[in-house]
Amino acid sequence: MQPTELTGRPRINKAGLIVTAELDQAISRCRSKVQKLAKDCRRGNRRYRRVHFRRLPTDTLISCAEFDACRRDIDFDLLEDRDNCLHGIIVEPNPKKYTPTEALRVTQIFHDPKFFVDGATASDIAQGYLGDCWFLSALAVVATAGLIEQICVERDEKVGIYGFIFWRDSGWVDVIIDDLLFVKVPRWTALTDREHMLYKNDQDAYAKDARKGSKALYFGKSREENETWVPLIEKAYAKLHGDYASLEGGYTNEAVEDLTGAVSTLMYTQDILDPDEFWKSELLNVREDRAFACYNPNTMNMTGTTLTNGLVVNHTYSVIKAIEFNGKRFLKVRNPWGMYEWTGRWSDGSKEWEGQWLEALSALDYKFGDDGEFIMEYSDFLQAWDVVEKCRLFDEQWSCSQLWLLANLATYPRPTNYGDVSFTFSLSKDTDAVIVLAQLDTRYFRGLSSHYTFSLHCQIFKEGQDDPVSMSTHNKFWDRSVNLEAFLEAGDYVVQVPNFS
Repeated sequence: MQPTELTGRPRINKAGLIVTAELDQAISRCRSKVQKLAKDCRRGNRRYRRVHFRRLPTDTLISCAEFDACRRDIDFDLLEDRDNCLHGIIVEPNPKKYTPTEALRVTQIFHDPKFFVDGATASDIAQGYLGDCWFLSALAVVATAGLIEQICVERDEKVGIYGFIFWRDSGWVDVIIDDLLFVKVPRWTALTDREHMLYKNDQDAYAKDARKGSKALYFGKSREENETWVPLIEKAYAKLHGDYASLEGGYTNEAVEDLTGAVSTLMYTQDILDPDEFWKSELLNVREDRAFACYNPNTMNMTGTTLTNGLVVNHTYSVIKAIEFNGKRFLKVRNPWGMYEWTGRWSDGSKEWEGQWLEALSALDYKFGDDGEFIMEYSDFLQAWDVVEKCRLFDEQWSCSQLWLLANLATYPRPTNYGDVSFTFSLSKDTDAVIVLAQLDTRYFRGLSSHYTFSLHCQIFKEGQDDPVSMSTHNKFWDRSVNLEAFLEAGDYVVQVPNFS
Protein backbone atom coordinates (compact mmCIF):
# COMPACT_ATOMS: atom_id res chain seq x y z
CA MET A 1 0.00 0.00 0.00
CA GLN A 2 1.17 3.50 -0.71
CA PRO A 3 -0.16 7.08 -0.61
CA THR A 4 -1.93 8.17 -3.75
CA GLU A 5 -4.10 10.99 -5.02
CA LEU A 6 -7.61 9.71 -5.76
CA THR A 7 -10.01 11.16 -8.26
CA GLY A 8 -13.75 10.85 -8.62
CA ARG A 9 -14.51 10.72 -4.90
CA PRO A 10 -14.63 13.42 -2.20
CA ARG A 11 -11.41 13.75 -0.26
CA ILE A 12 -11.74 12.62 3.36
CA ASN A 13 -8.61 13.01 5.49
CA LYS A 14 -9.94 11.05 8.43
CA ALA A 15 -8.49 7.54 8.63
CA GLY A 16 -11.03 4.83 7.93
CA LEU A 17 -11.56 1.92 5.56
CA ILE A 18 -8.66 0.93 3.31
CA VAL A 19 -9.36 1.87 -0.29
CA THR A 20 -9.12 -0.93 -2.86
CA ALA A 21 -10.66 -1.39 -6.28
CA GLU A 22 -13.24 -3.64 -4.63
CA LEU A 23 -14.36 -1.17 -1.95
CA ASP A 24 -16.73 0.86 -4.10
CA GLN A 25 -17.88 -2.33 -5.81
CA ALA A 26 -18.64 -4.02 -2.48
CA ILE A 27 -20.54 -0.96 -1.21
CA SER A 28 -22.52 -0.62 -4.43
CA ARG A 29 -23.25 -4.34 -4.61
CA CYS A 30 -24.40 -4.48 -0.98
CA ARG A 31 -26.62 -1.41 -1.30
CA SER A 32 -28.18 -2.72 -4.49
CA LYS A 33 -28.99 -6.10 -2.90
CA VAL A 34 -30.51 -4.57 0.22
CA GLN A 35 -32.60 -2.05 -1.71
CA LYS A 36 -33.91 -4.68 -4.13
CA LEU A 37 -34.76 -7.18 -1.40
CA ALA A 38 -36.41 -4.47 0.72
CA LYS A 39 -38.51 -3.38 -2.26
CA ASP A 40 -39.63 -6.97 -2.87
CA CYS A 41 -40.50 -7.41 0.80
CA ARG A 42 -42.56 -4.24 0.91
CA ARG A 43 -44.41 -5.33 -2.21
CA GLY A 44 -45.30 -8.62 -0.52
CA ASN A 45 -45.99 -7.00 2.88
CA ARG A 46 -43.46 -9.13 4.73
CA ARG A 47 -40.24 -8.74 6.66
CA TYR A 48 -36.99 -9.91 5.17
CA ARG A 49 -35.97 -13.56 5.21
CA ARG A 50 -33.87 -14.19 2.14
CA VAL A 51 -35.40 -15.75 -1.00
CA HIS A 52 -34.61 -19.36 -1.78
CA PHE A 53 -36.40 -20.90 -4.76
CA ARG A 54 -36.65 -24.68 -4.70
CA ARG A 55 -36.16 -26.52 -7.95
CA LEU A 56 -39.57 -27.77 -9.09
CA PRO A 57 -40.73 -30.07 -11.90
CA THR A 58 -41.28 -28.14 -15.12
CA ASP A 59 -45.00 -28.92 -15.14
CA THR A 60 -45.55 -27.72 -11.57
CA LEU A 61 -47.53 -24.55 -10.99
CA ILE A 62 -46.80 -22.52 -7.88
CA SER A 63 -48.59 -19.45 -6.60
CA CYS A 64 -47.02 -16.23 -5.32
CA ALA A 65 -48.14 -17.15 -1.80
CA GLU A 66 -46.31 -20.47 -2.09
CA PHE A 67 -43.20 -18.65 -3.31
CA ASP A 68 -43.36 -16.55 -0.13
CA ALA A 69 -43.47 -19.76 1.90
CA CYS A 70 -40.16 -20.81 0.29
CA ARG A 71 -38.40 -17.77 1.68
CA ARG A 72 -35.61 -18.72 4.09
CA ASP A 73 -32.09 -17.44 4.70
CA ILE A 74 -30.40 -20.73 3.89
CA ASP A 75 -27.03 -19.25 4.78
CA PHE A 76 -27.93 -18.22 8.33
CA ASP A 77 -31.45 -19.21 9.35
CA LEU A 78 -31.71 -18.80 13.13
CA LEU A 79 -35.13 -20.46 13.19
CA GLU A 80 -34.76 -23.57 11.05
CA ASP A 81 -30.98 -24.06 11.14
CA ARG A 82 -30.46 -23.08 14.75
CA ASP A 83 -27.69 -25.53 15.75
CA ASN A 84 -25.54 -24.82 12.72
CA CYS A 85 -25.87 -21.07 13.25
CA LEU A 86 -24.82 -21.50 16.86
CA HIS A 87 -22.16 -24.20 16.69
CA GLY A 88 -21.22 -24.92 13.07
CA ILE A 89 -19.14 -28.04 12.45
CA ILE A 90 -19.36 -30.24 15.54
CA VAL A 91 -15.89 -31.46 16.59
CA GLU A 92 -16.14 -31.61 20.39
CA PRO A 93 -17.79 -34.38 22.43
CA ASN A 94 -20.32 -31.95 23.92
CA PRO A 95 -20.21 -28.86 21.71
CA LYS A 96 -23.71 -27.44 22.17
CA LYS A 97 -22.72 -24.91 24.79
CA TYR A 98 -25.07 -22.13 23.67
CA THR A 99 -28.68 -22.48 24.74
CA PRO A 100 -30.77 -19.44 23.78
CA THR A 101 -34.47 -19.93 24.29
CA GLU A 102 -35.53 -18.79 20.81
CA ALA A 103 -34.93 -16.27 18.02
CA LEU A 104 -37.13 -13.17 17.80
CA ARG A 105 -37.42 -10.18 15.50
CA VAL A 106 -35.96 -6.89 16.63
CA THR A 107 -39.49 -5.49 16.74
CA GLN A 108 -40.51 -8.29 19.12
CA ILE A 109 -37.57 -7.65 21.45
CA PHE A 110 -37.49 -3.85 21.68
CA HIS A 111 -40.20 -1.34 22.55
CA ASP A 112 -38.86 1.28 20.14
CA PRO A 113 -35.90 -0.21 18.21
CA LYS A 114 -33.34 2.14 16.69
CA PHE A 115 -30.13 1.09 14.94
CA PHE A 116 -28.34 4.05 16.56
CA VAL A 117 -29.33 6.04 19.65
CA ASP A 118 -27.18 9.19 19.61
CA GLY A 119 -24.65 7.50 17.33
CA ALA A 120 -22.39 4.48 17.77
CA THR A 121 -20.01 4.84 20.72
CA ALA A 122 -17.69 2.54 22.63
CA SER A 123 -19.83 2.91 25.76
CA ASP A 124 -22.76 1.27 23.93
CA ILE A 125 -21.16 -2.18 23.84
CA ALA A 126 -21.82 -5.01 26.31
CA GLN A 127 -20.77 -8.66 25.96
CA GLY A 128 -23.23 -11.56 26.13
CA TYR A 129 -22.73 -15.32 26.53
CA LEU A 130 -20.22 -15.53 23.66
CA GLY A 131 -16.47 -15.33 24.32
CA ASP A 132 -15.87 -12.65 21.68
CA CYS A 133 -14.47 -9.86 23.85
CA TRP A 134 -11.72 -9.51 21.21
CA PHE A 135 -14.32 -8.62 18.55
CA LEU A 136 -16.35 -6.35 20.82
CA SER A 137 -13.18 -4.52 21.84
CA ALA A 138 -12.50 -4.01 18.14
CA LEU A 139 -16.03 -2.67 17.74
CA ALA A 140 -15.30 -0.17 20.52
CA VAL A 141 -12.13 0.91 18.74
CA VAL A 142 -13.92 1.28 15.40
CA ALA A 143 -16.87 3.08 16.98
CA THR A 144 -14.46 5.53 18.64
CA ALA A 145 -13.03 6.22 15.18
CA GLY A 146 -16.58 6.92 13.90
CA LEU A 147 -16.52 4.14 11.28
CA ILE A 148 -19.55 1.96 12.11
CA GLU A 149 -21.75 3.85 9.63
CA GLN A 150 -19.23 3.02 6.89
CA ILE A 151 -19.41 -0.69 7.70
CA CYS A 152 -23.21 -0.88 7.71
CA VAL A 153 -23.64 0.56 4.24
CA GLU A 154 -27.39 0.05 3.80
CA ARG A 155 -30.35 -0.90 5.95
CA ASP A 156 -34.14 -0.89 6.01
CA GLU A 157 -35.13 -1.14 9.66
CA LYS A 158 -38.84 -1.50 9.02
CA VAL A 159 -38.34 -4.44 6.67
CA GLY A 160 -35.60 -5.84 8.92
CA ILE A 161 -32.69 -6.09 6.48
CA TYR A 162 -29.11 -4.90 7.00
CA GLY A 163 -26.07 -4.89 4.69
CA PHE A 164 -22.48 -4.85 6.00
CA ILE A 165 -19.04 -4.96 4.40
CA PHE A 166 -16.00 -6.70 5.88
CA TRP A 167 -12.35 -7.08 4.87
CA ARG A 168 -11.82 -10.83 4.41
CA ASP A 169 -8.54 -12.36 3.24
CA SER A 170 -7.34 -9.13 1.59
CA GLY A 171 -10.60 -8.20 -0.14
CA TRP A 172 -13.94 -6.53 0.61
CA VAL A 173 -17.02 -8.78 0.91
CA ASP A 174 -20.64 -7.98 1.71
CA VAL A 175 -22.89 -9.73 4.23
CA ILE A 176 -26.67 -9.29 4.37
CA ILE A 177 -28.72 -10.38 7.39
CA ASP A 178 -32.27 -10.24 8.68
CA ASP A 179 -33.11 -8.91 12.16
CA LEU A 180 -33.74 -12.20 13.98
CA LEU A 181 -31.69 -12.34 17.19
CA PHE A 182 -31.28 -15.01 19.86
CA VAL A 183 -32.80 -14.25 23.27
CA LYS A 184 -32.22 -15.81 26.69
CA VAL A 185 -35.59 -15.25 28.35
CA PRO A 186 -38.16 -18.08 27.90
CA ARG A 187 -41.78 -17.69 26.91
CA TRP A 188 -44.44 -17.39 29.60
CA THR A 189 -45.73 -20.87 28.76
CA ALA A 190 -42.28 -22.37 29.48
CA LEU A 191 -42.18 -21.07 33.05
CA THR A 192 -43.09 -23.09 36.13
CA ASP A 193 -46.02 -22.17 38.37
CA ARG A 194 -43.55 -20.86 40.95
CA GLU A 195 -41.99 -18.58 38.33
CA HIS A 196 -45.47 -17.38 37.34
CA MET A 197 -46.02 -16.36 40.94
CA LEU A 198 -42.93 -14.12 40.86
CA TYR A 199 -44.81 -12.03 38.31
CA LYS A 200 -48.11 -12.39 40.18
CA ASN A 201 -49.44 -14.52 37.33
CA ASP A 202 -49.39 -11.44 35.13
CA GLN A 203 -48.33 -12.57 31.65
CA ASP A 204 -48.40 -9.03 30.24
CA ALA A 205 -46.09 -7.71 33.00
CA TYR A 206 -43.64 -10.54 32.29
CA ALA A 207 -43.61 -9.82 28.56
CA LYS A 208 -43.10 -6.12 29.19
CA ASP A 209 -40.45 -6.31 31.93
CA ALA A 210 -38.47 -9.50 31.31
CA ARG A 211 -38.65 -10.12 27.55
CA LYS A 212 -38.13 -6.61 26.26
CA GLY A 213 -34.99 -4.62 25.60
CA SER A 214 -31.28 -5.36 25.33
CA LYS A 215 -31.27 -7.33 28.57
CA ALA A 216 -33.25 -10.10 26.85
CA LEU A 217 -30.53 -10.76 24.24
CA TYR A 218 -28.39 -13.88 24.51
CA PHE A 219 -25.26 -12.58 22.76
CA GLY A 220 -23.83 -9.06 22.42
CA LYS A 221 -26.01 -6.06 23.14
CA SER A 222 -26.06 -2.33 23.63
CA ARG A 223 -26.25 -0.71 27.03
CA GLU A 224 -28.90 1.53 25.49
CA GLU A 225 -32.22 -0.26 25.99
CA ASN A 226 -33.53 0.18 22.43
CA GLU A 227 -30.31 0.29 20.39
CA THR A 228 -29.63 -2.56 17.91
CA TRP A 229 -26.36 -1.95 16.03
CA VAL A 230 -24.19 -4.03 18.38
CA PRO A 231 -26.09 -7.37 18.17
CA LEU A 232 -26.74 -6.95 14.46
CA ILE A 233 -23.13 -6.33 13.46
CA GLU A 234 -22.09 -9.21 15.73
CA LYS A 235 -24.60 -11.43 13.91
CA ALA A 236 -23.25 -10.34 10.51
CA TYR A 237 -19.70 -11.13 11.66
CA ALA A 238 -20.85 -14.55 12.90
CA LYS A 239 -22.54 -15.20 9.54
CA LEU A 240 -19.32 -14.22 7.76
CA HIS A 241 -17.56 -17.00 9.69
CA GLY A 242 -20.43 -19.50 9.44
CA ASP A 243 -21.60 -19.60 13.07
CA TYR A 244 -21.38 -17.88 16.46
CA ALA A 245 -19.05 -20.51 17.96
CA SER A 246 -16.35 -19.53 15.46
CA LEU A 247 -16.05 -16.19 17.26
CA GLU A 248 -14.88 -17.81 20.52
CA GLY A 249 -11.45 -16.36 21.29
CA GLY A 250 -9.30 -14.18 19.07
CA TYR A 251 -7.17 -11.08 18.75
CA THR A 252 -8.62 -7.59 18.69
CA ASN A 253 -6.11 -6.36 16.12
CA GLU A 254 -7.33 -9.02 13.66
CA ALA A 255 -10.94 -8.00 14.19
CA VAL A 256 -10.01 -4.36 13.52
CA GLU A 257 -8.39 -5.60 10.30
CA ASP A 258 -11.64 -7.37 9.38
CA LEU A 259 -13.70 -4.27 10.06
CA THR A 260 -11.49 -1.69 8.35
CA GLY A 261 -8.69 -3.29 6.33
CA ALA A 262 -6.17 -1.89 8.82
CA VAL A 263 -2.64 -3.26 9.19
CA SER A 264 -2.05 -4.63 12.67
CA THR A 265 0.81 -5.58 14.96
CA LEU A 266 0.88 -7.41 18.28
CA MET A 267 3.67 -6.41 20.65
CA TYR A 268 4.74 -7.10 24.23
CA THR A 269 5.11 -3.99 26.38
CA GLN A 270 8.50 -5.25 27.59
CA ASP A 271 9.73 -4.98 23.98
CA ILE A 272 9.03 -1.23 23.70
CA LEU A 273 12.43 0.39 23.28
CA ASP A 274 11.46 4.01 24.00
CA PRO A 275 8.18 4.44 25.95
CA ASP A 276 8.31 8.20 25.40
CA GLU A 277 8.48 7.75 21.62
CA PHE A 278 5.72 5.11 21.72
CA TRP A 279 3.49 7.59 23.53
CA LYS A 280 4.19 10.47 21.15
CA SER A 281 4.18 8.68 17.79
CA GLU A 282 1.65 5.92 18.53
CA LEU A 283 -0.75 6.29 21.46
CA LEU A 284 -1.43 10.00 20.97
CA ASN A 285 -2.78 9.10 17.51
CA VAL A 286 -5.44 6.76 18.90
CA ARG A 287 -8.25 8.92 17.49
CA GLU A 288 -6.40 9.69 14.27
CA ASP A 289 -4.87 6.77 12.38
CA ARG A 290 -4.10 4.34 15.21
CA ALA A 291 -6.21 1.91 17.23
CA PHE A 292 -5.11 -0.07 20.28
CA ALA A 293 -6.23 -2.94 22.48
CA CYS A 294 -4.48 -4.60 25.42
CA TYR A 295 -4.61 -7.81 27.42
CA ASN A 296 -2.69 -10.10 29.78
CA PRO A 297 -2.30 -13.59 28.25
CA ASN A 298 -3.15 -16.79 30.08
CA THR A 299 0.41 -17.76 30.99
CA MET A 300 -0.43 -19.46 34.30
CA ASN A 301 -3.76 -21.15 33.54
CA MET A 302 -5.77 -18.31 35.07
CA THR A 303 -8.36 -17.68 32.32
CA GLY A 304 -11.18 -15.50 33.59
CA THR A 305 -9.31 -14.77 36.84
CA THR A 306 -9.48 -11.21 38.13
CA LEU A 307 -6.14 -9.89 39.37
CA THR A 308 -5.73 -7.76 42.48
CA ASN A 309 -5.77 -4.62 40.30
CA GLY A 310 -9.23 -5.49 38.94
CA LEU A 311 -8.08 -6.59 35.47
CA VAL A 312 -9.21 -9.93 34.03
CA VAL A 313 -6.65 -12.39 32.66
CA ASN A 314 -6.91 -13.45 28.99
CA HIS A 315 -9.54 -10.82 28.33
CA THR A 316 -9.19 -8.00 25.80
CA TYR A 317 -9.72 -4.31 26.60
CA SER A 318 -9.80 -1.40 24.13
CA VAL A 319 -7.93 1.91 24.39
CA ILE A 320 -10.30 4.68 23.39
CA LYS A 321 -8.45 7.89 24.29
CA ALA A 322 -4.99 9.24 25.15
CA ILE A 323 -4.31 12.71 26.50
CA GLU A 324 -1.70 14.77 28.33
CA PHE A 325 -2.96 16.96 31.18
CA ASN A 326 -0.87 19.08 33.57
CA GLY A 327 2.27 17.12 32.74
CA LYS A 328 0.73 13.67 33.19
CA ARG A 329 -0.19 11.14 30.52
CA PHE A 330 -3.56 9.43 30.77
CA LEU A 331 -5.34 6.68 28.84
CA LYS A 332 -9.04 5.85 28.83
CA VAL A 333 -9.55 2.08 28.59
CA ARG A 334 -12.74 0.01 28.29
CA ASN A 335 -13.79 -3.50 29.32
CA PRO A 336 -16.29 -4.85 26.72
CA TRP A 337 -18.24 -6.47 29.54
CA GLY A 338 -19.38 -2.98 30.51
CA MET A 339 -18.30 -3.68 34.11
CA TYR A 340 -15.25 -4.74 36.21
CA GLU A 341 -12.65 -2.00 36.11
CA TRP A 342 -9.09 -1.17 37.04
CA THR A 343 -8.77 -0.58 40.80
CA GLY A 344 -5.28 0.97 40.93
CA ARG A 345 -4.22 4.62 40.80
CA TRP A 346 -6.67 6.96 39.09
CA SER A 347 -9.47 4.39 39.31
CA ASP A 348 -12.98 5.69 40.01
CA GLY A 349 -13.07 7.58 43.30
CA SER A 350 -9.39 6.97 44.13
CA LYS A 351 -7.43 9.45 46.24
CA GLU A 352 -5.65 10.85 43.17
CA TRP A 353 -8.84 12.56 42.00
CA GLU A 354 -8.71 15.77 43.98
CA GLY A 355 -7.99 19.44 43.43
CA GLN A 356 -6.78 20.37 39.95
CA TRP A 357 -6.96 16.75 38.80
CA LEU A 358 -10.73 16.80 38.84
CA GLU A 359 -10.44 19.07 35.80
CA ALA A 360 -8.87 16.16 33.91
CA LEU A 361 -12.24 14.39 33.98
CA SER A 362 -13.63 16.92 31.53
CA ALA A 363 -10.54 16.77 29.31
CA LEU A 364 -10.85 12.98 29.20
CA ASP A 365 -14.61 13.15 28.64
CA TYR A 366 -14.97 10.85 31.62
CA LYS A 367 -17.26 10.35 34.60
CA PHE A 368 -17.20 7.82 37.41
CA GLY A 369 -19.49 4.80 37.18
CA ASP A 370 -19.49 1.00 36.93
CA ASP A 371 -19.64 1.01 33.12
CA GLY A 372 -16.41 -0.78 32.21
CA GLU A 373 -14.50 2.43 31.38
CA PHE A 374 -11.56 3.57 33.51
CA ILE A 375 -8.53 5.86 33.52
CA MET A 376 -4.90 4.74 33.76
CA GLU A 377 -1.71 6.77 33.93
CA TYR A 378 0.68 5.78 31.13
CA SER A 379 3.35 4.43 33.52
CA ASP A 380 0.72 2.18 35.17
CA PHE A 381 -0.54 1.11 31.74
CA LEU A 382 2.90 -0.20 30.76
CA GLN A 383 3.24 -2.03 34.07
CA ALA A 384 -0.26 -3.52 34.12
CA TRP A 385 -0.50 -4.88 30.56
CA ASP A 386 1.68 -7.53 28.95
CA VAL A 387 0.46 -7.20 25.34
CA VAL A 388 -0.64 -4.23 23.22
CA GLU A 389 -2.36 -4.80 19.87
CA LYS A 390 -1.78 -1.90 17.48
CA CYS A 391 -3.67 -1.21 14.26
CA ARG A 392 -2.78 1.37 11.65
CA LEU A 393 -5.77 2.85 9.83
CA PHE A 394 -5.48 4.50 6.43
CA ASP A 395 -7.10 7.63 5.08
CA GLU A 396 -8.02 8.20 1.45
CA GLN A 397 -4.49 9.32 0.57
CA TRP A 398 -3.63 5.62 0.76
CA SER A 399 -4.76 2.77 -1.45
CA CYS A 400 -3.91 -0.87 -1.99
CA SER A 401 -1.72 -0.52 -5.09
CA GLN A 402 -0.69 -4.15 -5.59
CA LEU A 403 -1.97 -7.52 -4.40
CA TRP A 404 0.12 -10.65 -4.93
CA LEU A 405 -1.31 -14.14 -4.59
CA LEU A 406 0.52 -17.44 -4.29
CA ALA A 407 -1.48 -20.66 -4.49
CA ASN A 408 0.20 -24.06 -4.20
CA LEU A 409 -2.23 -26.57 -5.69
CA ALA A 410 0.09 -29.49 -6.46
CA THR A 411 0.97 -32.26 -4.03
CA TYR A 412 4.37 -32.52 -2.36
CA PRO A 413 7.14 -32.10 -3.30
CA ARG A 414 6.57 -28.54 -4.50
CA PRO A 415 9.10 -26.18 -6.08
CA THR A 416 8.67 -23.72 -3.23
CA ASN A 417 9.95 -26.34 -0.78
CA TYR A 418 13.41 -25.92 -2.28
CA GLY A 419 13.75 -22.15 -2.23
CA ASP A 420 12.36 -18.84 -1.10
CA VAL A 421 9.28 -17.12 -2.51
CA SER A 422 9.74 -13.56 -3.77
CA PHE A 423 7.76 -10.74 -5.39
CA THR A 424 9.10 -7.76 -7.32
CA PHE A 425 7.80 -4.24 -7.87
CA SER A 426 9.02 -0.85 -9.09
CA LEU A 427 8.52 2.68 -7.78
CA SER A 428 8.70 5.71 -10.03
CA LYS A 429 9.08 8.10 -7.09
CA ASP A 430 9.99 8.12 -3.40
CA THR A 431 7.09 7.06 -1.17
CA ASP A 432 5.96 5.70 2.19
CA ALA A 433 4.91 2.07 1.83
CA VAL A 434 3.31 -0.67 3.91
CA ILE A 435 3.79 -4.31 2.86
CA VAL A 436 1.63 -7.06 4.37
CA LEU A 437 2.23 -10.81 4.21
CA ALA A 438 -0.90 -12.74 5.14
CA GLN A 439 -2.24 -16.28 5.07
CA LEU A 440 -5.86 -17.41 4.90
CA ASP A 441 -7.80 -16.82 8.11
CA THR A 442 -8.06 -20.28 9.70
CA ARG A 443 -11.10 -19.16 11.71
CA TYR A 444 -13.13 -20.01 8.60
CA PHE A 445 -11.90 -23.61 8.69
CA ARG A 446 -12.32 -24.52 12.35
CA GLY A 447 -13.11 -28.20 12.63
CA LEU A 448 -10.93 -29.07 9.63
CA SER A 449 -7.56 -30.11 11.02
CA SER A 450 -4.17 -29.72 9.38
CA HIS A 451 -0.72 -31.12 10.06
CA TYR A 452 0.91 -27.80 9.25
CA THR A 453 1.05 -24.50 11.08
CA PHE A 454 2.85 -21.62 9.40
CA SER A 455 4.67 -18.70 10.95
CA LEU A 456 5.27 -15.70 8.71
CA HIS A 457 8.16 -13.35 7.96
CA CYS A 458 9.20 -11.12 5.04
CA GLN A 459 11.94 -8.66 4.13
CA ILE A 460 12.44 -6.15 1.34
CA PHE A 461 15.59 -5.55 -0.71
CA LYS A 462 16.44 -2.89 -3.25
CA GLU A 463 17.46 -4.56 -6.50
CA GLY A 464 21.21 -5.27 -6.54
CA GLN A 465 21.71 -4.76 -2.79
CA ASP A 466 22.49 -7.53 -0.27
CA ASP A 467 21.21 -5.86 2.90
CA PRO A 468 17.46 -5.60 3.42
CA VAL A 469 15.88 -2.15 3.48
CA SER A 470 13.38 -3.36 6.07
CA MET A 471 11.92 -6.57 7.48
CA SER A 472 8.81 -7.60 9.36
CA THR A 473 8.95 -7.81 13.14
CA HIS A 474 8.32 -11.08 14.92
CA ASN A 475 5.48 -10.57 17.41
CA LYS A 476 4.05 -14.04 18.01
CA PHE A 477 4.21 -17.48 16.43
CA TRP A 478 1.73 -18.62 13.79
CA ASP A 479 0.29 -15.16 13.22
CA ARG A 480 -2.36 -14.48 10.59
CA SER A 481 -0.26 -11.71 9.05
CA VAL A 482 2.94 -9.72 9.43
CA ASN A 483 3.83 -6.34 7.97
CA LEU A 484 6.59 -3.82 7.52
CA GLU A 485 6.52 -0.05 7.07
CA ALA A 486 9.31 1.77 5.23
CA PHE A 487 10.15 4.90 3.28
CA LEU A 488 11.29 3.67 -0.13
CA GLU A 489 13.25 5.59 -2.71
CA ALA A 490 12.40 5.26 -6.39
CA GLY A 491 13.71 2.03 -7.89
CA ASP A 492 13.17 -1.71 -8.22
CA TYR A 493 12.50 -3.88 -5.16
CA VAL A 494 12.23 -7.54 -4.17
CA VAL A 495 10.03 -8.75 -1.32
CA GLN A 496 11.44 -12.04 -0.05
CA VAL A 497 9.38 -14.57 1.92
CA PRO A 498 11.53 -17.20 3.67
CA ASN A 499 9.87 -20.59 3.46
CA PHE A 500 9.41 -22.21 6.86
CA SER A 501 6.60 -23.69 8.94
